[in-house]
Amino acid sequence: MGRVLQWVDRQGGLDVMAELITKKSSLIYDVIENSNGFYNTSVAKKNRSRMNIPFRIGYVNGDEALEEEFLKGAEALGLIQLKGHSLVGGIRVSTYNAVTVEDVQTLVSYMKDFHKKHAK
Repeated sequence: MGRVLQWVDRQGGLDVMAELITKKSSLIYDVIENSNGFYNTSVAKKNRSRMNIPFRIGYVNGDEALEEEFLKGAEALGLIQLKGHSLVGGIRVSTYNAVTVEDVQTLVSYMKDFHKKHAK
């Protein structure tokens, strides 16, 4: 725990970490919200997590084939462990401290490209 707290301090402290997590989650939620429902989260805005962002692909109930294709493409880019919970399905993006803004920007770029390719 001490090492983690020292690392947080070296990054600029809790205020900087809060700014980073807000930036990372906002980048992802912006893509979801501007996808005309192609990416869909059932979590109300007031209840959304900044650390774990679940969503479905292919409109409200999701399209499992599209989600599998998304996961394969993401893995090819080094974006791993995005598969949602086994009982819920979909995609779950975690934006914990080890995930950089650059990592999120790579994901966001991929999400935009995937949307352009597959949106109806």
